[in-house]
Amino acid sequence: MDNNRGFFINGAWVKPSGCDQHIILNPATGERVGSTLLADRVIVDQAVDVAEQAFPAFARMSANERADILFRAAALIDARTPEMALLLTREQGKPVSDNVKEISFGAEVLRYYAEEGKRIWGSIRPASSPDIRNLVSSYPVGVAAAIVPWNYPVDLYCWKIGPALAVGCPIVMKSPHETPLAIAMVVDCLHEAGLPAGCIADIPGLGPVAGAALAEHPKVRVISATASVPAGQAILRAAAGNLKRTCLELGGHAPFIVTADADLEEAAKAAHRRSYSNMGQICITVNRILVDRRVHREFAGLMADLADATITGDGTDPAIGYGPVLNPSVITRTEEHVKDAVCKGGQLIAGGHRPTGSEFAQGHFFRPTVIDNAPLNSLPMTEESFGPIAAIAAYNTEDEMLRIANSLDFGLAAYIYGQDLERIWGLAEQLDFGAVGVNVNDTSDLQAPFGGWKMSGMGRELGPEGLETYLETKHLKMRVRRRT
Repeated sequence: MDNNRGFFINGAWVKPSGCDQHIILNPATGERVGSTLLADRVIVDQAVDVAEQAFPAFARMSANERADILFRAAALIDARTPEMALLLTREQGKPVSDNVKEISFGAEVLRYYAEEGKRIWGSIRPASSPDIRNLVSSYPVGVAAAIVPWNYPVDLYCWKIGPALAVGCPIVMKSPHETPLAIAMVVDCLHEAGLPAGCIADIPGLGPVAGAALAEHPKVRVISATASVPAGQAILRAAAGNLKRTCLELGGHAPFIVTADADLEEAAKAAHRRSYSNMGQICITVNRILVDRRVHREFAGLMADLADATITGDGTDPAIGYGPVLNPSVITRTEEHVKDAVCKGGQLIAGGHRPTGSEFAQGHFFRPTVIDNAPLNSLPMTEESFGPIAAIAAYNTEDEMLRIANSLDFGLAAYIYGQDLERIWGLAEQLDFGAVGVNVNDTSDLQAPFGGWKMSGMGRELGPEGLETYLETKHLKMRVRRRT
């Protein structure tokens, strides 16, 4: 049985003729998992037109009615999480346990925005005249569009549909063609929960085709995308045509800072998990580790030991915590970064190669890699590797550390470990990043905004701020009749 569902448009799955097709292979085994049709501009136009027609009635629906739909959808996702997680592992590679967490968090995002959508408030503002009233309120902006990546497809899908649907914006989703299958199950849950036809479209496709068509579409009023920096720049240029609002999360190059008084074992375990979770294919993964020179050698040894002890394999095996990368291009990029760092003087102290053995022969596997004394001008210290590689460099002073940490154009996430919290707090405030993890190796939280500074993007997802992307403000200036 092939898992190709086609496109979800106007409340039904359809398979129009003439569309290109992409074959989906299990990155651990090379076996065929399914396929997907690829949306072209005709499909994009159809999806947007249907969403535009659905908008007026959906916007008039009460926040409580929309919330009930999201709650029902979240409950259906919860019930199907085991099946969905296994399918996601087969198409994307992450271990099932990681995918259970991803999907469960996605359902929680829907529940969160079901509640937040009820709390959109207005205000009556002071006026310069006693007979004037200024009423300020918010309204759904219109048809929304979103572009979702392949690394956390279900989670990030929910980050975008949750706030859009909560406020009354129909949304056209360009799913990743690499990993569209588990997402299709999420769409089924929304449909079964009673989401009106036309309020969500799911159209897997290629960024330069379907993504570009959505970014420049004159009827789309807002677009949210999680993508690379070049893709985000292209989206922003295309969106300028009708001045559509944009929310862009464009990746990063996160420093992990270890101070001299840090608990080194705790810090090493945290850095290891954040470096190699999903094989480094995360926008907030640890790219460069900056360690106080006084503890540098000990910390590097701990990281090397943890990397060497990491067991990788097929993520459908419950005993496996670290799976394959998505495709050969990830391995090629990782090998290039390793070679560049070593050629410039860095020392390879763990990994740096593809594992051998029959169980790895058909998959895309690469050993967790540690480069010590990585030169600051080497690729893993300057470009997003998006693979299983961590580069370590020592620093002598806090001023030097801050200069190195803030030296790149990226500004999504950073981490800092140490026991003197008063000092660490002060250092964290000087890091030019949208989020800083202090003695914690994850910067995302459902109730707090997520997004980057500098070239890492604009706008925010999650938290109450996540609603703002999909809302327009209206001011009603009213004269009242005063009794004489």
